[in-house]
Amino acid sequence: MSHKLLVFLLGLLLVSALGSYIYYRRVVASVPVDAWALVPDDAVFVAATRDHATLVRHLKETQLWDNLTAVRYFQQVEEHVTLVDSLTGTRNAVLRFLGTKKVLTSVHVTGPQAFDVLFQVPIGSVREYRQVRTLVDGLGRDPRYQVLSRDYQGEQLTNVRERATEQGVTFFNYRNRLIMSANADLVEAVVRRLQHPGLPSVAADFQSTDFLQLKDVDATLLINYRRLPQFMSVFFRADSGPDLAAVSSLARNGQFEMKLAGNKVVFNGFANPEPARDALHQRLRQQPAQRLRMADVLSLRSAIVVHLGLGPVQVLRSVRPAAADSLSLRTAPLVDSLAAGLMQEVALCYLATPSARTKPARLALAYCANPARTAVLLGQLRRLSGASPAFERVGPYQLYQTGVPDLPARLLGPMFTGFGPPAVVQVGDYVAFGEDAEALRLWLTDVVAGEVWSRSPTQVAFLQETQPLARMRVLIDTRNSWNVLLRALVEERRAGLLRNETLFKRFPQIALQFVPATNEGEPGAQYFTQLVLRHPAIGPAVAKPQSANGTGGALAFKTPLTSAPTLVPVIGTRVAGVVVQDDQQVLHYVTPDNVVAWSDSLPGPVVGRISRAAGGSGGYLFATPTQIHALDESGREQPNFPLNLPDSVRATSLTVSPGSGRTAARLLVGGGGSNLFLYDTNGRAYPGWQPKQMEFGLAAPPHYLVVGGRDVIVVLLDNGYVYAYDEQGSVYPGFPISMGARLHSGAFVESGPTLRRTRLSVITQHGERVSFNLSGDIVERSRVATWSRNSVFQLIPDQNQRDYVVAREDGGRLSLFGATGRLLLSQRFVTSGPKSVQYLNFGPARRAYVLTEPGPRKAYIYDSQGRLVGGQPFDSSLPTVGLDYDSSTNTYQLYRVIGNELRRTALKMN
Repeated sequence: MSHKLLVFLLGLLLVSALGSYIYYRRVVASVPVDAWALVPDDAVFVAATRDHATLVRHLKETQLWDNLTAVRYFQQVEEHVTLVDSLTGTRNAVLRFLGTKKVLTSVHVTGPQAFDVLFQVPIGSVREYRQVRTLVDGLGRDPRYQVLSRDYQGEQLTNVRERATEQGVTFFNYRNRLIMSANADLVEAVVRRLQHPGLPSVAADFQSTDFLQLKDVDATLLINYRRLPQFMSVFFRADSGPDLAAVSSLARNGQFEMKLAGNKVVFNGFANPEPARDALHQRLRQQPAQRLRMADVLSLRSAIVVHLGLGPVQVLRSVRPAAADSLSLRTAPLVDSLAAGLMQEVALCYLATPSARTKPARLALAYCANPARTAVLLGQLRRLSGASPAFERVGPYQLYQTGVPDLPARLLGPMFTGFGPPAVVQVGDYVAFGEDAEALRLWLTDVVAGEVWSRSPTQVAFLQETQPLARMRVLIDTRNSWNVLLRALVEERRAGLLRNETLFKRFPQIALQFVPATNEGEPGAQYFTQLVLRHPAIGPAVAKPQSANGTGGALAFKTPLTSAPTLVPVIGTRVAGVVVQDDQQVLHYVTPDNVVAWSDSLPGPVVGRISRAAGGSGGYLFATPTQIHALDESGREQPNFPLNLPDSVRATSLTVSPGSGRTAARLLVGGGGSNLFLYDTNGRAYPGWQPKQMEFGLAAPPHYLVVGGRDVIVVLLDNGYVYAYDEQGSVYPGFPISMGARLHSGAFVESGPTLRRTRLSVITQHGERVSFNLSGDIVERSRVATWSRNSVFQLIPDQNQRDYVVAREDGGRLSLFGATGRLLLSQRFVTSGPKSVQYLNFGPARRAYVLTEPGPRKAYIYDSQGRLVGGQPFDSSLPTVGLDYDSSTNTYQLYRVIGNELRRTALKMN
C-alpha cells in the first residue's frame, strides 16, 4: 500500500470518527433519556427519589430508619453499601453518589411467589463513571466475587456474583444511566424495550405531572392497580384474591407524592378510573361521595374496614342469574324492597382475632333510610324463609337469623359474598349482617359498651386527618389486623412478617381514600387519591399556626419550656433544628420541619450550653447538676454515658475540649463555687483535677484550648487574676497574671500556632480591654468606655468566636461597643436588672444584636445599622433567643420561647 493511500485512509477514518462524535453529541446525546420509558410494562410500583440525603434524614426523624434497617432486605443492602465504602475508602460513598440524582426503583412480579426490584441510577460525570469502573474492577480482584460480562441484543451486561451465595447484581450502562437488578431477566427486559422506542411509558398518563418539583416532596410513587392483585398473590392465599381484585378495580393506575412528617407518612395524588365493564368504578360512576358517618357503630376491635360512599345500593348489585332456587325466587321481591331502603354508605368490616388460627369475624354494614320499614321487611323475610323467630338480646339490640343464603351479596353486590345464611341486627340507622351469630355478638358487645370509633379520641383524630368525602375508603388498624394478616398470608411469607413486626406496626392507622372529581363525566377526569400512614400523636408538642398573618410556625408543648433554643445545623436544609428542655426536665429535638423527632428525660435541668460532639458523630454533650450526658443524633445515650459526678458536686458549667484527633474529648466541669473537675469521654478522671480548687470564684466558664498539640485550660477569676493550666493541673510559666480590675465575663480567644502567638482579650470592670498571650505577657491595654461604681462590663463573642462586642450596663441604660471601641447602639430600659446580650455575626453587614429584658420578657433585635428590627420588640420568656441566617433567601429565622411554645419567625433585615 502506498504512503499516500495510507495517509488518505487514516484521514478518512479520523473524519468519520469526528463526524460520528459530532452526530452523537448533537443528535443522540442532546435528546434526554426518559427514565420512565425504560421501565418494563409489568411494573407494579415505581418510586422516584431525588434528594436522598434529605430523604434519609426524614426517615430518621420519623423514626422509620431504625425499623427499615431491621428488615432483612435492607440489611443486605446495608452490607453492600458497607462493602462499597470499604472498596472506595470513603464513608457514605453511595449516598454521596446518589446525591440529588433522579433515581427510579420499580417492583416487578417475577414468579408465582417472587418479586424483584429494578434500579435506574444516572451517572452525572466522567469522574462518576470512573468510580463505577473502579468499583467493578475492585470486585473483580476480590476472590469472594466473580465479575462476568456478556452481550445481549447489542448491550453489554455485567454480572457481579458472590461466589459463596451465588447472589449478586446484573447491570448495564445505557446513555449514562446504570440499569441494575438482582434479577437478570428484568435487566434483559429493559434491553428488549429499547428495541421499541415508540412504546408508551408506564407513566404516560402522568407525563405533565412532576411531584418532585414541589416543595417538601420526598418521593413519588406510581401504582399499577391492574397488577396489584398479582403482586398481592405473592403474599396472600388464593381465597383472598377476589376481595383484593374487587377493591383494586376502582382505578387502573395512579401516581402519588410522598411526604414524611412527624407522626405520619402522607401520599397525595391522582388515579385514572378503571374503564373495564365489570370494574367497581363502573358500578359507582356518577355516585355521590359520602362522609363516613358509621363511626358510631365501628368497633374498636375493627381490623380492616372497606367503606363505600354512594347513592342507592342497587348500583352495587349484580343482575339476578336466570337459574335460581325456589327460595331465591320467592324472596326476590322482598330482597329488592329491602335493598331499595339501603343507601349512602356500606362497609365490609373484619374484626380482630386473638389468634392467627382463628377465622376473623366478618360484618356487612349498611345505612337504612327508614329503619322501621327495614325491620318489617327483615321480619317478613325470616317468615318466608322459614327461619326461627327466636332472637338473642345483646343490650337493647335483638339478633336474628335470616335463613337466606348469601343475603349480603344479593343486597350489596359481589364484594359481600361468602356470608352463608347470615345473622342480622339493627343498630340505630344501620343494619349489620354477620357470618354467624358469634360475629355479631362480638361486635354488639363493643357497641353496647361504647367501645366505638366515635368515642375514641385516637380514632377521631385519625378520621379528622382523612378526606371528609370519599367514594371508597380502606381503613386498617395494623395492631388489630396482625392475626388477620398472618392467617391470610401464604406460609412462605409468615416468617418474614414476624421478623418485621415492628415495622408493620410502626403506623397502626392506615387510610387509603378515593375522591371522585366534580366533573367526573368529562374525559380525563381523575380520582384524587390519598394514602395516610399514621401513628397517634402521643408526642410532647402540637404544631399550630403562629398567628393569623405570622410567617413561621409554633410548637405548643404540654409543659412550659425552661431552656433557651439551641440551634442545630442540619445538612441539606436551610432551616436549623432546635434542642429545648421543658420544666419536667425532658430534652426535645425539633426538626427543621417543626416536628419533635425525639425526647429524652433527664435527671435535672441542662447546665450551661449544649455542645455538638466532635468527630462527625452528630451527637450532643451537656451537663445536668449530677451527670454528664452524651446523646447520639437519635437522642440515645452514647456508650459509657451518663458520667456520674461525685455526690457532693453540683455542676454549674461544662467546657468541652476542641476536636484535635484524640480518641476521647476532655470534659471540664465547674463543680460549684470555685472547683473544677476534668474527665474524658471514657469516664477517666484526671488526678490533678479532682478537684482543682481556686481561691476565688470564676468570672466565667474556663476556656479549653489546644495550642501546638498542648492542652491549655485558661481560668478567669472574678478578682481579676488569670491562670493557665496543663492537662495534669500544673500552672504554665508566666501565670497567674492580674488584669488590674475585676472580671465578670469570659475572654475572646485568637488562636495561634504557639503559646506566645495565642492571644486572649478580656474586659475589666474599669472599662479596659486587656490582651495577653499564653506566655503570661500582657500585650495591650486600652480603654473602651468610661466606668462608674454601678457600671457592669461584659465581653460578648459572636456565635462563631470570630468577633466580639463589649456591653456596658449602667442602671437602666445598656450600651454596646465594637472591638475598636466604637459605640454601636445605646438603649434605656424600664427595669434596672441585668440584661442578656447576644451578638450574631453572619458576615459583613449581616450582624444582629439581641438585647433581652427579663422583666417585661421582651427581646430587642437590632441590625448592623443599629435599627430595631420590626419596629418593636419580640415576646420572649427566656434570656436568649436563637437566630439563623439563610443566604439563599436573604432571610433570618428567629427562634424564641413563650411559655410552653417554641416559635419560629422569618425576618427580613437590611
